Amino acid sequence: MEARLNVFTSPLAGKLLKHFAMAGKVVTDSGLPMTTQELVKIRASQINGCGFCLDMHTKEAAAAGETAQRLHMVAAWREAKVFTEAERAALELAEQGTRLADGTGVSDEVWENAAKYYDEEQLLALVSLIAVINAFNRLNVMTQQPAGDYVVGQFG
Repeated sequence: MEARLNVFTSPLAGKLLKHFAMAGKVVTDSGLPMTTQELVKIRASQINGCGFCLDMHTKEAAAAGETAQRLHMVAAWREAKVFTEAERAALELAEQGTRLADGTGVSDEVWENAAKYYDEEQLLALVSLIAVINAFNRLNVMTQQPAGDYVVGQFG
């Protein structure tokens, strides 16, 4: 597959992606557990069908020590015994926050469950992370960025 647009050579895309990445860096440095961050990125990318981000974040998570079993189970997190209650709350929030177009929004129950495990700053980081990964997913899906060639650490 060939990308519709080359976002790696476009000056406009370069500026845009720099700002997306800076927003992502704020979340990375927020204190929200890195494991949770990668799981959320993977789940949103699965829902959005973004192979590019899915490739990147599964490889990054594996390089950081995430187990193959947990990576394979992200799509079936509800049935899997390998996730903590806090991770489950984050994954559910990520699902509802990613599926806003379904018209249900994020339920109070899901929000309150996440608030049991994350303080206000971490919740803000989690919401921001969900927004940023959805922006990256949409850009990559619409431009049909090919997946499978990502090298760990490729973007810094």
